[in-house]
Amino acid sequence: MRSGSSIWVVPITKNSTSKESVPMPSAEALQLMLDKMALHELVQNYCRAVDRRDYALLESVYHPDSIDDHSPMFKGSGPEFVRWVPSSVERFELTQHVITSASFVVDSTIAEGECFIVAYHLSKKEPQRETIAHGRYLDRYEKRDGVWRILYRKIIYDWSEVRPYDKELFAKISRGSTKASPDENDPLYTELKLFKRGVR
Repeated sequence: MRSGSSIWVVPITKNSTSKESVPMPSAEALQLMLDKMALHELVQNYCRAVDRRDYALLESVYHPDSIDDHSPMFKGSGPEFVRWVPSSVERFELTQHVITSASFVVDSTIAEGECFIVAYHLSKKEPQRETIAHGRYLDRYEKRDGVWRILYRKIIYDWSEVRPYDKELFAKISRGSTKASPDENDPLYTELKLFKRGVR
């Protein structure tokens, strides 16, 4: 079965045990919904892995024979990309990757996705600057042994912006709040007990 981004137009069967014969989604439609939910969680886990420097989690989103094309910065296998990321993010005090929208097309155990991304980077070096990249991930996925992972990813840069970081303003508006941390010290792991590092 091949399906685009809509999961609501589905084949219908009748529940014979219901007096009112309530329409029920078919097994195919339910599987499609589960697959798309898993793919959505997969791309979200990628973002959390990069921003929290959770490289065990990051490795888990790629197949061993995958390809990641972050040209011109990097192009190679998924596992090589995971080993490259630490040196790439080391120069940033903080990063935040946000999937703003995502569309998936599923065909059995393979799928493709277009994920719109906003990637924020705050430099460590003074004077600090904010770099915000706006683009898309064009992905191919494969489900092996019941688990979806990235098989191919290519980033498309649509536009970007660079601006000075107003440290004093941020200190003023965030006074008294809990601060983020790009590692295992982030409040995610102290405030929410069910989130574990390296776990999908």
